[in-house]
Amino acid sequence: MNTTVSPHQIPAPRKGSRAERASMPVAADVVREAAITYGVCTRPVPMRVTDTVTGTVAFVDVPCGSTLDSRCPTCAERARRLRMHQCREGWHLEAEPILEPQPPNAEQIGLVLERADITAAHRELLEHGDDLTAAACAESMIAVDGELNRSGVRGVVDPPVRPRRVRSTRRRQDAPDLPRCPMANTTVGRAFTGRDGTVFRPSLFLTVTLDTYGRVTGEGTPLDPDTYDYVRAARDAICFSRLLDRLVQNLRRVAGYDVQYFAAVEPQRRLAPHAHFAIRGTIPRTVLKTAVAATYHQVWWPAAKEHLYDQDHRPVWAEDSDGNGNSGFVDPNTGFSLKTWEQALDELEAEDARPRHVARFGAQTDVQGLLAGSPEADRRIGYLAKYLTKSMGEAHESPSAAQREHLDRLQAVLAVEPCSPSCPNWLRYGIQPKGA
Repeated sequence: MNTTVSPHQIPAPRKGSRAERASMPVAADVVREAAITYGVCTRPVPMRVTDTVTGTVAFVDVPCGSTLDSRCPTCAERARRLRMHQCREGWHLEAEPILEPQPPNAEQIGLVLERADITAAHRELLEHGDDLTAAACAESMIAVDGELNRSGVRGVVDPPVRPRRVRSTRRRQDAPDLPRCPMANTTVGRAFTGRDGTVFRPSLFLTVTLDTYGRVTGEGTPLDPDTYDYVRAARDAICFSRLLDRLVQNLRRVAGYDVQYFAAVEPQRRLAPHAHFAIRGTIPRTVLKTAVAATYHQVWWPAAKEHLYDQDHRPVWAEDSDGNGNSGFVDPNTGFSLKTWEQALDELEAEDARPRHVARFGAQTDVQGLLAGSPEADRRIGYLAKYLTKSMGEAHESPSAAQREHLDRLQAVLAVEPCSPSCPNWLRYGIQPKGA
């Protein structure tokens, strides 16, 4: 006997009851839907505007400008259309854009001279030990730097000098050499002339993805979760942005011109990120694939392997951890101070230095040549903008139980894997995060 009740058979709630009130739409949701329907920002920011002549003060609602659909669909859609227009106009550009900086004006030169006088006075005060007056000079320098930025100057006139560890720039022996090409001072690709005299200027659509970590099914889940390399998958995902940055640097070396691009990152079904590039100009496919194969990113972090602490046994913070008045984390049982980030890197230098992780691209590299105005180019632009209004978490759905389990296993590794030198997860290895 079928006892399933159809939604149409459920009686309506009694008028004036709590069930009826709970079924009513919330006023805020109605306002939000109305704003979306008529293309109005759902999270406007009130700003006070003062008329400098009459002194009248008014409040004006300004669109929030969010680029995420989950926050404000209207502003996100407006930003997505703008980015699509920028990609369409810049992808197949035929003339070199004018990017020459404007000459400095008298105000900017005067501010730089004032900054130089304050800097000289600051150094002289430090040499004489007048720290109080030197601190006042430092505040004046910060104020002048702010005035320089407001006057239209970009950059910093006196960037701080930070000591950095210098490592060998020799390429890895297991990576192919990068082809070299003389650089031309241009961002526009080559033009080709056909036999009939037609001139066309092709551009590229490049797709790169990470390496494999184990065999997967059609829905992206591992065939054998026990042998799937979740640790390498997590580390590759963490440093994927740096790997893309290195790829762009290598492309500009092998292309012979200043490669310009529009890119978007999205997750695959197996949760590994991959990227699509709309590249202005054309590069020979063999050269392009060689550059992708030769691209890698080395993570020079301490080679910690064993977890010394967990949630039940964690280091504690001490105001005088080393006996010299310095604060830091100590062992909860012995009270000994944990190794600092610099000490851990010193030990790495003392040993046979090897990177903690080396990220590379997989063999699945797709390259397509496209012409401006073609239907395929327009489809690719829409594909690039598909995920611009979504975060990485929103761009992936896990409808099946196997996909949810795969996501949970990857998240379990990411929860304990350090993602930066300042990540608190270093405490699990007995190392104080950088800046702690």
